[in-house]
Amino acid sequence: MRAAPSSTAPPDRPSSQPEHRVHAPKGVRKAVPAVAPLGAQCCCIPARGLWGWSPPVMVADTSLKRAVDRILPRTGLPVLLYFALVVGLMSLAAHLPLRGALALDGLAALAGGGWCSLNFWRCRHAHCLVTGAGWLALSIFAFVEAALGRTLIAGDEQMVFVCILVAALLFEGLWSWARGTNVMGDRRRPRLAPPPAEAGR
Repeated sequence: MRAAPSSTAPPDRPSSQPEHRVHAPKGVRKAVPAVAPLGAQCCCIPARGLWGWSPPVMVADTSLKRAVDRILPRTGLPVLLYFALVVGLMSLAAHLPLRGALALDGLAALAGGGWCSLNFWRCRHAHCLVTGAGWLALSIFAFVEAALGRTLIAGDEQMVFVCILVAALLFEGLWSWARGTNVMGDRRRPRLAPPPAEAGR
């Protein structure tokens, strides 16, 4: 008598390609990739601001830095609109009485200097050191003039604004020529996780 066919399906045929497995040497534990904390995983923003002119922002290892990175316009239409507002404030100042004109000049300098100071803090763009400090100082000066109700520099506040910008661009040009980069200071990032080679030690 013939044996009844088995009701179970035959096992799958092994693949013709041999399976290669890599085994760690004896005495060495398998490296497990270290995972950074959730807050640190999303804090690196490699995008460059000002259409590639500004360096990428540094790692955002604090909640304040992450908030600045979310709010500060750095490229594209948002930053165009932001500085169009700055120019608009200065244009509007020419049509106001002296006290109001000085107040708007101070507000425009405050907006520009604030943006550049935050941008320098986050990416160390060289010219932002000069425009940030210079425009913020100019804003304080213009607000003091507005409080006094008179100009102390013959109404040349906007000319000073432009001169600070020119000086900043010249400074960045010299810095880039001497250092080969438009980045200032130490941009080394904090170490978020050990590399795989060190994870098993």
